[in-house]
Amino acid sequence: MTSGTEDANLKPKRNRSRYALALIPLAVFLGFAAIAGKMLYDQDVNGLDVSAIPSALIGKTAPSLALPPLEGSNTAALTDAAIKDKLTLVNVFASWCVPCRQEHPILKQLANDSRLNIVGINYKDRNDNALRFLGELGNPYKAIGVDPNGKAAIDWGVYGIPESYLVGPDGTILYKKVGPFDERSLTQQLLPAIEKASGAAKS
Repeated sequence: MTSGTEDANLKPKRNRSRYALALIPLAVFLGFAAIAGKMLYDQDVNGLDVSAIPSALIGKTAPSLALPPLEGSNTAALTDAAIKDKLTLVNVFASWCVPCRQEHPILKQLANDSRLNIVGINYKDRNDNALRFLGELGNPYKAIGVDPNGKAAIDWGVYGIPESYLVGPDGTILYKKVGPFDERSLTQQLLPAIEKASGAAKS
């Protein structure tokens, strides 16, 4: 009788444990849903660009660059010398990246800005495809370094491409953009950051 009573008492406890375990995935899902909802609310209602993800590197010295050139592009290799003492936009791109194609006209536009030096990290791409991409859309880069295994992208803390980093003349990372530039992020984020950095350099 005693063992039967104990079993009867244990059943509700086991059932509660099963329910608790079953609720864990639901709780995790609801947590992610809440975060996603907050991001969408901030973007749609408050006008915030959630793609401007903060980076641990902002305010710190940019990682060293020593990447080989994109053969056939007639563009310099991407080394520390290519960005030294220049306000530089480091853009991570690839020919297979659809958003890279979408933002490329803006990079071409920025290439005409005398205040800015634009360089590219060609990420996990084939040389011939990268050349075709630039041949079709134009080459806004003063230097291009190939990153076939993604090591340089890891050093820079890349989430996904395209990504861009504004680096001051002293080598400090001033701004990071995850995803493609559009007119809004250009006028509200990047251009003000360029203005600020240019003013600081003059003073």
